[in-house]
Amino acid sequence: MDGKLLDRLRGARRIAVLTGAGISTASGIPDYRGPEGVWTRTPSAVNAFTLANFMADAEVRRDFWRTYAGHAAWRAEPNAAHRALAELDGAGVAVRVLTQNVDGLHQRAGLAARKVLELHGSMHTTRCTGCAAGFPTTEILASGDDDPSCPHCGGILKLDVVLFGQLLDADVLGHARNIAAASGFLLAIGSSLQVEPAASLCTVAVRAGATLVVVNRDPTPYDDDAAFVLRDDIEAVVPELCAAVGNR
Repeated sequence: MDGKLLDRLRGARRIAVLTGAGISTASGIPDYRGPEGVWTRTPSAVNAFTLANFMADAEVRRDFWRTYAGHAAWRAEPNAAHRALAELDGAGVAVRVLTQNVDGLHQRAGLAARKVLELHGSMHTTRCTGCAAGFPTTEILASGDDDPSCPHCGGILKLDVVLFGQLLDADVLGHARNIAAASGFLLAIGSSLQVEPAASLCTVAVRAGATLVVVNRDPTPYDDDAAFVLRDDIEAVVPELCAAVGNR
């Protein structure tokens, strides 16, 4: 670990954390673009994550629901990285997580829901694309319907997640930008930083004078903007970073 980074982190009072799929792989949830990623192993799977395809094709929707019915996230537990961030917040450091993940593991690790902005939504809720009624996803899956429809209006149901071709919630994104700009540090952990506009939070933070730290196995488009780039194991390095912050 770079001693200069640890020195700079020591005693920080406010930390923003942008997390991607890589922080949850140690919990048994596969990422998307890595060597064993969902889209690497099955490139056609991306079709089910495109809004136009999902809305137009019942078979695409069936593939999507089959994917999530057996998704590893239902059985996953927070790992050491999730827990370290929650414990740091519990120790009095203002931690705000801006996550691209939909698995809810940051909250299960102990972070208050209000301190986690789910940029791409949550797999734990399902919403009607017609009347916008919301339901617990477990309730929808328990129905056994392979292409569920809304019990209120008959509309197409979709996990409350952002698909390709769908805009992020403007209020959530605006709040995330404000957090990135107001924090002295932005730790980008386990994200390929290829999906916009979430990845552009790195630019927002750097332009506001924050120190950007990228922790990711592979190179990202934002490595040149980062003050520090770490290729270390996320489950090992994040607790170390958090310990440095907490060491006043």
